[in-house]
Amino acid sequence: MARRLALVLRHAPEKFNLEMDINGWIDVKDMIKQFKGSNEKRYHWLRPHHFRAISETDPKGRYEVRGNVMRATYAHTVEIELDLPTDNIPEALYFPCSPGECDNLLELGLEPSGRSHVHLSASIRSAAEAGHVHHTLPTLLEVDTARMVAAGETVWHAGVTVYLVDKVPAEYLSVVDNDHPEYELARVHWDEEE
Repeated sequence: MARRLALVLRHAPEKFNLEMDINGWIDVKDMIKQFKGSNEKRYHWLRPHHFRAISETDPKGRYEVRGNVMRATYAHTVEIELDLPTDNIPEALYFPCSPGECDNLLELGLEPSGRSHVHLSASIRSAAEAGHVHHTLPTLLEVDTARMVAAGETVWHAGVTVYLVDKVPAEYLSVVDNDHPEYELARVHWDEEE
C-alpha cells in the first residue's frame, strides 16, 4: 500500500487514472475506487479513514488529508505549486551529501536532483539519518536559512522534519563538523543497528 500511495501522490497519478490538482491534492474516494478496481482484490477493505490514519501516524509527515482529499507533502517528481507553510522557518537547516561531492556543492550550491525541490532537514541528526541511507558517513551541509529568507528566498515546511526550497545558492552553505554532538548521536544509533 505504501509504495502505491507514494506512486499516486508523488509521481504518477495518471497510471491510476487519477487527477491531481495544482497543489497535489487527489480525491480520497477516487483513489479508493481505483485501488479497489484494479485487478488485485486485496484492497476490498479500503475506506477513507484508512488514508486519514496513514496521514496521522506517519512519523515523517509525508501525507496530509484535508476533508475528502489527500496529498504528499514532499518528494514529488510531478510539478505542483506548493501551498505549504512558510512561517516559523528555523534559522539553519541541513543537507546530507557524500564526502566526495561536498566541495562541488559548496561551490555550485544545491539543486533538486530527480525531485521538484531540494529537501532539507530540521536537525543535524535527521539529516545524518537521511544521508546514512545512501552513504556510510555522510557529510552534512548547514544552510543559513535566516539569510536566505531575508534575501527573499522561500522555504516551505513540508513534513515533520522536512523543509523544501527551489535551490540553495552556494553563499548560504557551510560544512557541519563531524564531531558535532548531534552527528555523534546518529553514529551511535547506526552502530547499535549493526
